[in-house]
Amino acid sequence: MAEKKAEMTVREAGHKGGSTTKQRYGEGFYEEIGKKGGKIGGKKGGTTTKQRYGEGFYEQIGRKGGQKVRELIERGKAASEPRSTSRSTSRKK
Repeated sequence: MAEKKAEMTVREAGHKGGSTTKQRYGEGFYEEIGKKGGKIGGKKGGTTTKQRYGEGFYEQIGRKGGQKVRELIERGKAASEPRSTSRSTSRKK
């Protein structure tokens, strides 16, 4: 009967993959892909979004984000307020 392999955590799998990549391509590989990502990725993404949706898009999502935060703060305050313990009972007249 075959033995079961011990399951690997995500962290362990990432470490194993990183070690293998380091052995295969060398330490300079990470430096090289980091520089490429910084030059290409961030600027290209922002420029593409600006072209696709226009400058006003950033204002809209900023406003929506602010509204959501305000709503969450209000909910948190309401949840932390002590609730009254008095119960209203119906009285017969």
